[in-house]
Amino acid sequence: MLARKPIFPNVIELNIQAGHLIGCNVYLVYDSDEWVLIDVGYQDHVEELVDLIRELDFPLSKCKTLIATHADVDHGQGLAAVKQMLKTTVTAHPKAAELLEKGDRLQTFAEIVAQGISEDMPPVSCEHLVNDGDIVEIGGLKLEVWSTPGHADSQLAFRLGNLLFSGDNIYRDGGVGAIDAHHGSNIEHFIQSLERIRDSDVEWLLPSHGPYFRKDAAMINKSIDRLKGYLHLSDFGTCATDWPLMEQWEEEIAQGKLPI
Repeated sequence: MLARKPIFPNVIELNIQAGHLIGCNVYLVYDSDEWVLIDVGYQDHVEELVDLIRELDFPLSKCKTLIATHADVDHGQGLAAVKQMLKTTVTAHPKAAELLEKGDRLQTFAEIVAQGISEDMPPVSCEHLVNDGDIVEIGGLKLEVWSTPGHADSQLAFRLGNLLFSGDNIYRDGGVGAIDAHHGSNIEHFIQSLERIRDSDVEWLLPSHGPYFRKDAAMINKSIDRLKGYLHLSDFGTCATDWPLMEQWEEEIAQGKLPI
C-alpha cells in the first residue's frame, strides 16, 4: 500500500500523489471508505489512475460517482473507461451531460481541424445532473455545487469548507480557461463567476490545471479587468459586446477626418 499524500484533509490530487504529470488535475475526495473523483482526464491514463487508487487502499467499489467539472476532452475523455472499470456513476451539469452522452467532439475541443487535433470522445451516460446549490455527499462531507459559466456554459466549481475546486475558472498565474464562442464561452458570465469567487470567503483555489493556490483578490481583479477589456475589443470578437473603434471610424469617415 502506498502512503497517502493529501494536500488538504480528505483531498488527494493524483498528479501530486503520483509524483509526475498525468494530465489535468484529478482530485480524489474521500471520507472513510467512500470517495469521488473530480475529473478523470484522458483515457490513456485511466489504468494508471485506477491502479494508483487501488494502491492507496481505496475500495474501488466505494467510488460514489465521477464528477465532471465540464465536458472538455482533456477532463472527461476517460470517463467512459473509468466508469466501466469502477461500476459507478457520472455526475455533471445538464449542458455538460448532453455533450458527454453524445460524445460531442467539436464543443469539447476533441476536434480542432485548424490545429490538427482529432481525439476520440467516447460517449458516457450521466446518471446525476447537478446545478448551482446542489450538494454532493461523500460520507459525512458535503460538496456544494457552484455554477460558474464563462469558459464553458456548463462549468462547475465545488466548495468543500474553505476549499474551492475551481475548474478552469482561474489559475495561479492569473490565466483563465480558453475563451471561444463555439465552446460555449461567455465573457460577461466569466466575469460574474470570477467576481463570485473573489467575493467568497473560500481561502484556497484548487484549479483543474496547475498548482493549487491561496485566493488572491488583487490577482483575480487583474484577470477581471483584462476580461472586461475583451468585451470592447476585436480580440474575442464573437464574445465581445461591441467594438468602439468601428463606431469611432464611422464618425471619422462621416466627418471627413483623415489619419494624422
